Amino acid sequence: MSATPQPVKGGRWLQLAFGVVCMCMIANMQYGWTFFVNPMQEKHGWDRAAIQIAFTLFVVTETWLVPIEGWFVDKYGPRVVALFGGLLCAVAWVLNSYATSLTMLYVAAAIGGTGAGAVYGTCVGNSLKWFPDRRGLAAGITAMGFGAGSALTVVPIQAMIKSQGYEAAFFWFGIGQGVIVMLLALFLKAPAKGDVPAVARVSQSKRDFKPGEMVRTPIFWVMYAMFVMMAAGGLMATAQLGPIAKDFKIADVPVSLLGLTLPALTFAATLDRVLNGVTRPFFGWISDHIGRENTMFLAFAIEGVGIYALSAFGQDPIAFVLLTGLVFFAWGEIYSLFPATCGDTFGSKYAATNAGLLYTAKGTAALIVPFTSILTTMTGSWHAVFLVAAGLNILAAFMALFVLKPMRAAYVKPATELHPVPAE
Repeated sequence: MSATPQPVKGGRWLQLAFGVVCMCMIANMQYGWTFFVNPMQEKHGWDRAAIQIAFTLFVVTETWLVPIEGWFVDKYGPRVVALFGGLLCAVAWVLNSYATSLTMLYVAAAIGGTGAGAVYGTCVGNSLKWFPDRRGLAAGITAMGFGAGSALTVVPIQAMIKSQGYEAAFFWFGIGQGVIVMLLALFLKAPAKGDVPAVARVSQSKRDFKPGEMVRTPIFWVMYAMFVMMAAGGLMATAQLGPIAKDFKIADVPVSLLGLTLPALTFAATLDRVLNGVTRPFFGWISDHIGRENTMFLAFAIEGVGIYALSAFGQDPIAFVLLTGLVFFAWGEIYSLFPATCGDTFGSKYAATNAGLLYTAKGTAALIVPFTSILTTMTGSWHAVFLVAAGLNILAAFMALFVLKPMRAAYVKPATELHPVPAE
């Protein structure tokens, strides 16, 4: 038996670091959006649901085009795709700063989604290729950049919106974020033969599935349905956090926790982004050790309980901050668990394209977000929205154990049949 190839010392961790910073730079495009909704509504008089269509367009283009962008990554490498994505991200927020009509806002959202998807798909796909032995951890660390990357800019963005207007915040943050992505893109590369270990800690695919083969398997669509169920509730909270806090009449109520005193919405948004980032490598690492489906059940069940509790107790400012933190902590791990599970099940060769196809489930879930505003208007509260989201999460938790786990057994070799993982 030939010796297990060793990774180039430090090479793959440096690639991972480049990917994380790129993800941080596009994070505000999704997680910073909620701060712009009310100012745009106040200035232009646009309906809130109409403004949130832009968020949906962003998420749809960010996700549904990732398979195409992933194909380019698999064929031509990560550098050119990330470079192109960074440019589009900058252009999108600059256009947002000049948008005086909903049509222009929607066009900018589509451009931004295309750019963010190119960066996201590149970085996650590249991490799956560099770390076949630690997919959960690597995908989690990479996705952490997207989940927590906007935490440090919550206060600066809000301050700029207040002092100079939301247009200035769109303009300057858009240019800064896009330029940094383009610079780092120049250093991204795919692993060459012998750069990574061909071993794993968890069950792995028996062969590499081409994208066309993968989408013809029932297990792919089970994972897709679970992804949609989980993504819907979290995207609702991401897009509507500001409006929810405003409707609960607690957005500006001071909250003192951990030695800090901040308005409830600012505190929640900052804590949410940190926990939404930390959860990705945390649960990814756990899944590398106890299995993907077992970890899914644990996290998804916590998410369902958290969303229900937010509905019941969220009108208390302290409870709002703590429970939104729990919701984001139990939600963000889907962006490490699903890509890792996809790589384990369908192989490394087409990892960027295959993970991109699964990632389109986020775009499908985003189509639900505008209806949350409509349902809230019809019922007069957020309670019905929270109940539906909680129910979907609990259903996904049980599907992980009783549907996905037995199905996946036919596609993978147990870790015990693979070579041991070498120490690094």
